[in-house]
Amino acid sequence: MSRGRIGASDWVIAVGVATTLMVAGLSRQHPSTDLDLLGYALLITGGLALAARRWAPVPVLAVTGLCALGYQAVGFDVPAVAYLFAVYAAVRAGHRIVTVAGSVIMLATLPLAILASPYDWPVGEAFTQSRGALELAWLIAAGAAGEALRQAERRADAAEHTREETARRRANEERLHIARELHDSLTHQISVIKVQAEVAVHLARKRGEQVPEALLAIREAGREAARELRATLEALRDDDKNPPHGLDHVPELVRRARTTGLDAKLTIEGRRNDVPAAVDRTAYRIVQESLTNIARHAAAATASVRIDYRPDALVIRVDDDGKATSDTAPVHGVGLLGMRERVTALGGHLRAAPRSEGGFTVQAELPVDQTP
Repeated sequence: MSRGRIGASDWVIAVGVATTLMVAGLSRQHPSTDLDLLGYALLITGGLALAARRWAPVPVLAVTGLCALGYQAVGFDVPAVAYLFAVYAAVRAGHRIVTVAGSVIMLATLPLAILASPYDWPVGEAFTQSRGALELAWLIAAGAAGEALRQAERRADAAEHTREETARRRANEERLHIARELHDSLTHQISVIKVQAEVAVHLARKRGEQVPEALLAIREAGREAARELRATLEALRDDDKNPPHGLDHVPELVRRARTTGLDAKLTIEGRRNDVPAAVDRTAYRIVQESLTNIARHAAAATASVRIDYRPDALVIRVDDDGKATSDTAPVHGVGLLGMRERVTALGGHLRAAPRSEGGFTVQAELPVDQTP
């Protein structure tokens, strides 16, 4: 049952019930006393209280019950219609025990309220009158209707959850299928290329010959392709048993970049706080893609990775001293586009551009207080 702001439909029902109670109070004979204004006020209050029945069902149940007892004690012989609506709302919200307890109290105290009214009711007629104001059958019907709708909503929620689980399972199965296809179709060929290139370089050096640049390029391309394929397969296989890489794995990325001859440094600023899982994964991918681009295209000697933990954001910055200049128009390849999509999806900002002093900068600001 939705709870939030009181909507127009809530007020329509509340005003309708209040009007019905008021008309019933005006149309029925009752002793004229100084408490008539109080009786009318209780009729209207009991009806208007229903506007908040979805937001605060238990308080509304108490208010409508007290109002019904009050106007019966003043002498207004009007059925407790508002209380029945409140019973329905409370049961629908799941407050069954409270509703049953409140209704038992209402059934027990309603005859006492009627006996306290200006009418000189005999005890037997007071009990008869109380059954007319609030019959047990009405209470059961209102509670049963609320419970039926509550169960229907629970079944609908369960069905929606099942659909989401089914879709998630199918997506995981498809990812694993793609991973297997990639593994079967590419891993072997890339491994053959890499091994053959390594052997060729080894034999050339063993014979004292100069290793051709093309052969070295093939060897490095094979190594990089193998690393990228492993990273892709890891991403496709990410699940609860094999959690995705995050900020904890960034030092390994930097260490691996050093093995390629790049003087890479990692700097962490600020006090580390827990960040959402999506931010954690995205930060890792940004650093991974940035270092990969530096190794492939920048012709850089140094690179710096800076992670800044701020109260409301996580800032990732990767700089290099490569061949890019401020006069060079940046080429936004698939990697940069992928990074921008990840950052934008989290409500963050990405800047990727040449530096004025030469080289390239990738800076991503990821909000940590707005991301689910």
